[in-house]
Amino acid sequence: MVKKLSITIPLKPITKKNSQRIATRKINGKYVPFILPSKAYVQYEKDCGYFIRGKGLKINYPVNVQCVYYMPTRRRVDLTNLMEATHDILVKYEVLEDDNCKIIQSVDGSRVDYDKDNPRTEIVITAL
Repeated sequence: MVKKLSITIPLKPITKKNSQRIATRKINGKYVPFILPSKAYVQYEKDCGYFIRGKGLKINYPVNVQCVYYMPTRRRVDLTNLMEATHDILVKYEVLEDDNCKIIQSVDGSRVDYDKDNPRTEIVITAL
């Protein structure tokens, strides 16, 4: 059991929900629309993999996932959308087994800050 894991992703934080794309696929002879994340998010998710420590841990016990987002501008941003993207990335790179409420039981301390010169995401995962 990991008591505390710190990860810094030195990239401008991006949400999944901005600039989503609509695509279609053929199912039973009908074209059905579905939503894809933006190309910018797909690249961000891929780039995050280079900086994530703890890959393959598959944490499956209760944790607090604190995320501090340092944005390059003071524009308003949705904290919950940023956290959703981060949680999905932590699952993709197998730091967390899943992002359900039995594993991520708390996000205490998560917030958005400003750092024009050094946008980044600082993640601290603490066992509860």
